[in-house]
Amino acid sequence: MSGEESISYTESIHRAKNIYRFPLIPVRGIPLMSHIANNWDEICAFQPHPSDLLIATYPKAGTTWTQEIVDLLLHNGDADVCRRAPTVQRVPFLEIFAPQPIPSGLELLSKMDPPRVIKTHLPIQLVPKGFWENKCKTIYVARNAKDNMVSYFHFDRMNQTQPEPGPWDGYIHKFMKGELGWGSWYDHVKGYWKERQTRNILYLFYEDMKENPRREVERVMRHLDLLLPDDVISRIVELTSFQVMKENPMANYTFIPKPIFDFSISPFMRKGVVGDWSNHFTAEQSKMFDEDYERKMEGWNIPFRTQI
Repeated sequence: MSGEESISYTESIHRAKNIYRFPLIPVRGIPLMSHIANNWDEICAFQPHPSDLLIATYPKAGTTWTQEIVDLLLHNGDADVCRRAPTVQRVPFLEIFAPQPIPSGLELLSKMDPPRVIKTHLPIQLVPKGFWENKCKTIYVARNAKDNMVSYFHFDRMNQTQPEPGPWDGYIHKFMKGELGWGSWYDHVKGYWKERQTRNILYLFYEDMKENPRREVERVMRHLDLLLPDDVISRIVELTSFQVMKENPMANYTFIPKPIFDFSISPFMRKGVVGDWSNHFTAEQSKMFDEDYERKMEGWNIPFRTQI
């Protein structure tokens, strides 16, 4: 997309009216923000092309990181090409129906030719059936529950369209009960894990990506049926490091103005580490959370790590 289109998109955000914290409305039992729920029939009816790629995550589990890795892999590690437009324009957010004049994910997708890379936070049972019927490749990224919750909490504080998070001690209970946008973390990670082999899903872990980013970039490359030289892989690993991405205006969301993202509260890319949860949980909160976690994840051998 051209620079003019990118500028126009950013300017449209500045002109957006009626920005407020959207309430949650259940869709098939999953709480979604009202602008998504109110347009659900159109979202559900979306028909992807078989060549489209879906990147799915629970919110704040490494979505932007994965989008940047994929975009660089598809463009042979060309940093300039991957700065052609903001992340939200290069990889449309399927279910977002933000207040006009911000274009919705479906609007952006309607103007793009396949193959397209598409982002979603929908749990697997709400993903439009066309993705599975057309055997679209999917990449799912999962992050350990404690760090995921901390990141989501700070995002909900700074994103003025997300429901009000309230105090930390109450947010823990909302998370455990699945009362946040896009529902239960537990059901989300289990749903994609259960279907990973039957639905062509590459299941990645945020902690593995932090521990050995090159290995995980190569896994994504193979999933995309690509074969890039070692020097290009090395460049992609460097360009998708947390520090480089935090300074990349096309990836760090600084193009979203303060009425929507209040960076004085928290940056969009905050820390990007494993184990930050220990700076937020009290010993009592951690014990309570761990006991609840064991009950909810009993019988699921999903290898999450809270430290590396």
